Amino acid sequence: MQFLSDNAARVHPKVWAAMQAADAPDKPYDNDALSQRLDAAFSGLFARDVAALWVSSGTAANSLALTTLVQPHGGVICHREAHIEMDECGAPGFYTHGAKLLLAEGAGAKLTADAIGAVLGGITRGVHQVPAQAISITQASEYGLTYAAAELGAIGTLAKERGLGLHMDGARFANAVASLGCPPAEAAGPVDVLSFGCTKNGGMDADALVLFDPAQADLVRWRRKRGGHLQSKGRFLAAQVLALIDGDLWLDNARAANAAAAEIAAGAKDRLLYPVEANEVFVRLAAPERAALRAQGFQFYDWDDTTARMVAAWDTPQDHAVALGKAIAGL
Repeated sequence: MQFLSDNAARVHPKVWAAMQAADAPDKPYDNDALSQRLDAAFSGLFARDVAALWVSSGTAANSLALTTLVQPHGGVICHREAHIEMDECGAPGFYTHGAKLLLAEGAGAKLTADAIGAVLGGITRGVHQVPAQAISITQASEYGLTYAAAELGAIGTLAKERGLGLHMDGARFANAVASLGCPPAEAAGPVDVLSFGCTKNGGMDADALVLFDPAQADLVRWRRKRGGHLQSKGRFLAAQVLALIDGDLWLDNARAANAAAAEIAAGAKDRLLYPVEANEVFVRLAAPERAALRAQGFQFYDWDDTTARMVAAWDTPQDHAVALGKAIAGL
């Protein structure tokens, strides 16, 4: 019974079917009919004109997004536990040719306007320090917490006042939208560019980069090519993204994952490190307790010496989630 990561989930059958349907001759790179549909599909999703490009990984999406917001001598304010800081092997700095990540604090890996302001307040020495040029937030956060509209609004106001670009790492954006029960535009708030996750949510190897200033798209196309992420048969990536968006499959999958996580949370109760607002569950467990759960067939990652992380996916059997919740409750 696997709760290691939503990256380990199966590809959704409708995504496989869409890729099979795309297996016919068409123009290469992103000149095919499916890739050309992405702008309109995402413009409909967010109820405004946007540009959208496929990429083959979340790391590429985040890194390319930041190249639109920050210069090589600049800095990106992010949480100290953000994925771009902890899990991307320096890729943002590599793609931006040296931009620095400026680390901020915040409960549950969420940023606040005050936390961002504290970082900005420490930049006082002019040309001798790295200037902040952008902010990056994660929806849902690395601890599975969501940003409500008011929180996003406060960060957006600060970003506008200080002339900072705003990026959202949306590897689990679908889970956040499903949890918040709001339109996608509200869950994205005032961001300039969104990394729209698909791979964790039923895709095989495709995410999307959504640019709320469509004029940036040509710049990103050049940088995507230079960074080695222009796929010659891009229609197969576009097919995955469109299959998830069409008919709101992306939200159906996210709701299924969130529901499974809620079953685990129901058993964990006061062991929860944070409220479960998406599809990740962080549970306080001693080493012998983690061993006891693994002996019953549950797979999950240790987060630290006292906490385990359990992630539900779109294809997590509900009875597996129920069983894990009961097993935790029975410890």
